[in-house]
Amino acid sequence: QVQLVESGGGLVQAGGSLRLSCAASGLTFSNSAMAWSRQAPGKEREFVAGISWSGGSKYYADSVKDRFTISRDNSKNTVYLQMNSLKPEDTGVYYCAAYKSSETFADVRSWGQGTQVTVSS
Repeated sequence: QVQLVESGGGLVQAGGSLRLSCAASGLTFSNSAMAWSRQAPGKEREFVAGISWSGGSKYYADSVKDRFTISRDNSKNTVYLQMNSLKPEDTGVYYCAAYKSSETFADVRSWGQGTQVTVSS
């Protein structure tokens, strides 16, 4: 079955950086669009960034544009999220998702278990 394993979360001060990784198995990774979402305490899960199968198309929530960068390495079945200039409002559990489409983000094939990111002020 599909497995997505996130890593790289932690505690960081405001203004700092973190790099999240999501290792995928059990699927044809290069056929899947991938994305990161996050969920803050008491809030709904929200889309943060997405990337098409080739990496040629990338999408970002307005709240993270110019601070976060999504990338992927199809030879390693891994998607990354580089997070710079972190703010306390970036705190939450970050989830990796694999999609049924190679280009769009309508139907999730699988979610990871999440990794906690905490940004202190």
